[in-house]
Amino acid sequence: MSTTRRHFLKQAAVGGVTVPALAATDARSRSTAPQDTSAQACDAGKMTHSILEEDHPWIYIDSCMQMWPDGDFDVAHRHGVTAYGVTAWSPPADPATALNGLMHWHGLAREHEGLEVVRTTQDIRRMKREGKAGLLLAAQDGDWIGHDLSRVQAFQEAGLRMMLLVYSADNQLGGGCLDRTDAGLSLLGQRVVEECNRVGIVLDLSHTGRRTTLDIIEHSAHPCVWSHSNCAALVPNPRNVDDEQIRACVAKNGVVGLVSWGPLCMRLDSTTRPTVDDYIDHMDHVAQIAGNADHIGMGTDISIGTYPLHEHDPYGSPAYPVFTQRYNELVTSDIRARERNIEGFDDYALIVNVAERLSARGYSDGDIGNILGGNFLRVFEEVWGA
Repeated sequence: MSTTRRHFLKQAAVGGVTVPALAATDARSRSTAPQDTSAQACDAGKMTHSILEEDHPWIYIDSCMQMWPDGDFDVAHRHGVTAYGVTAWSPPADPATALNGLMHWHGLAREHEGLEVVRTTQDIRRMKREGKAGLLLAAQDGDWIGHDLSRVQAFQEAGLRMMLLVYSADNQLGGGCLDRTDAGLSLLGQRVVEECNRVGIVLDLSHTGRRTTLDIIEHSAHPCVWSHSNCAALVPNPRNVDDEQIRACVAKNGVVGLVSWGPLCMRLDSTTRPTVDDYIDHMDHVAQIAGNADHIGMGTDISIGTYPLHEHDPYGSPAYPVFTQRYNELVTSDIRARERNIEGFDDYALIVNVAERLSARGYSDGDIGNILGGNFLRVFEEVWGA
């Protein structure tokens, strides 16, 4: 093991994170190495102290996680998360509900000394230096816009930094991934894309219909991302994305934020809970399509606090293929159980497992750093500015 590799893994073990912030935009090609698929979970007890106690430049960005009122708002940061994407309100929402959601998160940031709302990439770097955690305010629908495009800038000024236009079901902007039809991006949707480009809001393609995602990527002047989706070639769930979508995203310098939520990682031929190696298979797949690791990110969708029981659960839609039902039958149907996330990475304390497994598969330190944050930082800088 090289000195650099040893140093990297030491940092990962004590801080649960790695990404050279200043080298976030460097292009690095992933080396090809034999696949080692044996599960080698690290002992979480090794992670004995906080990232805040370590003086190093690493930044970890989780593009999508869930924080609930009874959650420990510091737990993600203790294990290295510098900035995390939070859904500011439950979709779909009218303008008043959406604005109240944004204000809720601003209130939390005021109440917790270690939290701050992210507005720029410089904010993220500064928060790292100051030992703070950044809230990346995101929207999972575009219904709140209605026909009033001025709301896009107003919400950007109120802190919104990432949004998807459609949440699973068709709306006036485009098609959803769970609906029967997907007519593509509407004329109003095109205007919203242009306005997001103008004011600096990252376009998120998760939950969006296939044709609509391709239209958004083509119409956008800036890179787009998936904040929490996986590869349909490995797990053919309508929430996952196919190779053509990934290639289109890569061509525009975007990022696929891969999710560790169990049902989106469980293969059709599996009868057991997916593991961290299954998760990294999706990273390998994106890297093989792109030719490098510069378009991979992480959007865990991990819940901190008690997940609420919703009256309507889109994951229970009959539009989902049978393997989602199989996950419920073979692993767990309890949406609050740790087993709803992959084995070996169902808690932020286990981020070191991801770093070590990537290293074992031949990814360089720079590649791993970019996967855990640098690639998203690059896109954010292009869309938001410095």
